[in-house]
Amino acid sequence: MSTPFAEILSIGLLVLVLVCAVVRPWGRSEAVVAVPAAGLVIATGAISLDHARAEAERLGPVIGFLAAVLVLAKLCDDEGLFRACGAWMARSAAGRPRRLLAQVFVVASVITAVLSLDATVVLLTPVVFATAARLGARPKPHVYACTHLSNTASLLLPVSNLTNLLAFAASGLSFTRFAALMALPWLASIGVEYLVFRRFFAADLNAGAQAPPGTEAPEVPLFTLVVVACTLAGFVLTSGAGVNPAWAALAGAVVLAARALAQRRTTPVAVLRSAGVPFLCFVLSLAIVVRAVVDNGLAHGLDQLVPDGTSLPELLALTALAALLANVINNLPAVLVLLPLAVPAGPGAVLAVLLGVNIGPNLTYAGSLATLLWRRILHDHDTDANLGEFTRLGLLTVPAALGVSVVALWAGLNLIGT
Repeated sequence: MSTPFAEILSIGLLVLVLVCAVVRPWGRSEAVVAVPAAGLVIATGAISLDHARAEAERLGPVIGFLAAVLVLAKLCDDEGLFRACGAWMARSAAGRPRRLLAQVFVVASVITAVLSLDATVVLLTPVVFATAARLGARPKPHVYACTHLSNTASLLLPVSNLTNLLAFAASGLSFTRFAALMALPWLASIGVEYLVFRRFFAADLNAGAQAPPGTEAPEVPLFTLVVVACTLAGFVLTSGAGVNPAWAALAGAVVLAARALAQRRTTPVAVLRSAGVPFLCFVLSLAIVVRAVVDNGLAHGLDQLVPDGTSLPELLALTALAALLANVINNLPAVLVLLPLAVPAGPGAVLAVLLGVNIGPNLTYAGSLATLLWRRILHDHDTDANLGEFTRLGLLTVPAALGVSVVALWAGLNLIGT
């Protein structure tokens, strides 16, 4: 196959895969289009079989890690962890929407960091809807916070986001060093989001609410909390010992699954379904299609734009490029394209890419898969996000959050080192 035709084919298939991921025709999984697209780029020679195999081997541990974390998050939900969070927010907010917004920020940030952004979007958003309804508060500020924090608050740990897992594998950093370098950008960007939300949604937050009825609080699932804490400790220990942290995630998921199966509160089929196998196939297939685009010219074009250092201006430029690319082709393809180009400049450049692809998607609906999934949940609750309002909020939060997070990363690199 000629290079121009291979380039056109691979770009066309990438666009098709991303469009179908957005609209999900016939209500089918994203994998329905992505898997045949990956097969087509291999069959036509747009990507060599060796490169496709190398991409699968590179992503194998990452996909296994993602599957274990998805199972862990779903089992936590089954144990009532998210319902307990909602009840706590309703009681302690005591009819004050501004306090509820602060609580949503805290809960969503922690859940995103520890159990991944999917847990915040899929499991916490419905709880926030129910909590706002229970208080008679306007849900918009609190529900919008879920989608923004599923992206922004996913900076902290390697397990918080699929993009983090990819960057973690490419950076060569330990689990603890990764978290240490990202802690300040994480706090800074969340702080910016909170300040903007307070001003942007002032009318909704001033509308008032009511104290919840005095119902009995659900029991806090202590066993689940202990397992999650042990799993986090396992991430640190395995990383320090040079062992893939996916084994710690798998251990936590196995413990909760074994307990739930023994108590007959779930089934093996339900556990397997919670791993999101079609989504995992989509991720792998998308990576192969993106690799085909990269192999056929995109890498050369972007290489001219990627800075080769980690000074503050270079980190700002790299982060801006990553954010722009995330909003054009979605953040997952963007990180797959940019990471190989950023690696030669060192871990600082890799983390700068991560800032762009995690915070940047709050600007547009199509910036991340999490935002697309969030919109479907809104539809399920007979609500929709106004495009103009979503974009205005993004214009107020994204540039400011990117700026402070890059400065925080640059400071951390100079103070802590890599």
